[in-house]
Amino acid sequence: MTNKKLNQFQIGPFLRPANPKERRKIHMRASIMQQIEQHKIIAIMRGLEKAYCLPAVQALYAGGIRLVEVTFNQKDPSTHKNTLEAIQQIRDEMAGKMCVGAGTVTSVELVRQAKEAGAGFMVSPDTNPEVIAYTRQEGLVSIPGALTATEALTAHGAGADYVKLFPAAMLGPAYLKALRSPLNHIRFLAVGGVDEKNMAAFLQAGAAGVGVGGCLVKQQWIQEGRFAELTALAKEFCQAIQ
Repeated sequence: MTNKKLNQFQIGPFLRPANPKERRKIHMRASIMQQIEQHKIIAIMRGLEKAYCLPAVQALYAGGIRLVEVTFNQKDPSTHKNTLEAIQQIRDEMAGKMCVGAGTVTSVELVRQAKEAGAGFMVSPDTNPEVIAYTRQEGLVSIPGALTATEALTAHGAGADYVKLFPAAMLGPAYLKALRSPLNHIRFLAVGGVDEKNMAAFLQAGAAGVGVGGCLVKQQWIQEGRFAELTALAKEFCQAIQ
């Protein structure tokens, strides 16, 4: 990746490359953002046992997916270990192929744990300035959730790299287009009810990318070992935005 391409993602109050360590953080963060801008689709893996995650990710990769989010289950913290182990396994086995992030990140401690496991981006359902600031401090990509203009501006002002518009499908591409009219300096990702039928419309409305869950990452297929079908579906999703 050229320095020119990286530099477009290096604008903001947190970017002061004073030493080599900080410059590496900036480069890593910019590289992940470049992947989001290029590949557009983040596959969201929710509620899968660790044993299923890597084969599923490999099948998605074969279909053209290059970004995956493994979510924490806030209702059952006992599953967090499974989530972290899945992230680490994907990071180790798919290094240089798949960019892995953590989802439903609601605290600074979860950011710390997910980073140690190998997550490069942090997705949250809410806008928490402490989580955003710590994510940026650690050289990771921050993607907090928001619904209104006020929430989006708060997230952006706290340092968010992207704002996750959630639940996007309930409001539709027209809402995103209207929201971006005064907020065209904010990068949005459309998440929640996004599928192969409405992805292109959200991108045309100005979304930098989309997060896609159960309509792509089909748990029943994964648990039944139907990975060839998962790969074929991933190809359909990738073709839908070309």
